[in-house]
Amino acid sequence: MNYRQRTISKQVSCCGVGVHSGNNVNLTIKPAHVNHGIKFVRTDLPGRPKVNALYSSVVDTSLATVIGSEGVIVSTIEHLMACFSGLSIDNALVELDSYELPILDGSASYFTKLIMDSGFEDQTNPRCFFVIRKPIEIKQDGRSVGVYPSSSCQITCTIDFEHPLIKTQSFSIDLSDKEFSENISDARTFGFLKDYETLKRYDLARGASLETGVVMDNNDILNKEGLRYDDEFVRHKLLDCMGDFALLGMPILGHIVAHKSGHAFNHAFLKEFLDRKDSWETLPLNSTEKTHQFGSLETASL
Repeated sequence: MNYRQRTISKQVSCCGVGVHSGNNVNLTIKPAHVNHGIKFVRTDLPGRPKVNALYSSVVDTSLATVIGSEGVIVSTIEHLMACFSGLSIDNALVELDSYELPILDGSASYFTKLIMDSGFEDQTNPRCFFVIRKPIEIKQDGRSVGVYPSSSCQITCTIDFEHPLIKTQSFSIDLSDKEFSENISDARTFGFLKDYETLKRYDLARGASLETGVVMDNNDILNKEGLRYDDEFVRHKLLDCMGDFALLGMPILGHIVAHKSGHAFNHAFLKEFLDRKDSWETLPLNSTEKTHQFGSLETASL
C-alpha cells in the first residue's frame, strides 16, 4: 500500500476510438502537483475547460460513467480511473480532444502499461484515506454494495448472469500495484450481441467491435481468441467498481463488497457513503500507524 501521494514521472499519450461516439480521440496524461487530484481537460473546446474526477461531477451512469461541469462532459472514464486507483495515482492531468475516452481493447491494460512505462513519482505529502469505522450498506432487488472495516484495501465483486458462460462468479483482491496490473487491468468489458444490435439502432456503440470487448450471443463467445481468464467477466466488473469508487477522491481503507452492481448502483452507494459521516473518518496514514491503529479492525463476513 502506498502512503504518500503519487503522480507519474513524465507525460504519456495514446489515441483510439470512443466506444459510443465512434470519434477518434487523442489522450495525454500529465504529472500534477500534490493535492491536485485527477482532472480532465477538453482541449477541443474554447478555454480548455476542466472537469474534476469526483462524485459530485457525475452527470450520467446509464451506459458508462460520465462527468461534467457547466455543460462540458467527459464520458467513459471508468477504465482510466480504475487504473489510477489500482496504481495509487492521486494526482494527474488528463487532456483529450473529444468528449469520450478511447475504449482501446475494452480493458485498462493499455492505460496501465502507459503509466507503468512512465514511472511513478512519490510526492512529499501523505495520502489521506477514508478509514471505515462502521459498515455502510445499500441493498435493492437482489443487488448490494457495502464497505466494512478492514486493516487493508480490499475489494470483492460478485456477478450473476443467466448466460451459460457466465452464471455466478466472484473475485476478491487485496489492492496493490502488482495485483491490479497482473490480475485485473487486462479484463475486458463484455456485452451481448442482442444489446449491441439495439444500441446500433439508436446510433450508439459506434466504436464497438470484437476488438473493443468480449461479445456473446445466446450460447457462445464471438471473439476468436476467446477469454483471457475463465472469470474475465467478474474481473472486469471489479475493475469498473474500482473506477467508480475512485471518484471519492481518496482511497478507502476497508473492504468494498459489491454484489450484482453496476455504475448506477455504485453511484447510489457513493451518495450514501458520503452521507454517513459517522461511519468513517479521513486520515493520513503510514505503515506504522496503520498496523498500530487499525490492525484489529474486523473484516466483512462474506
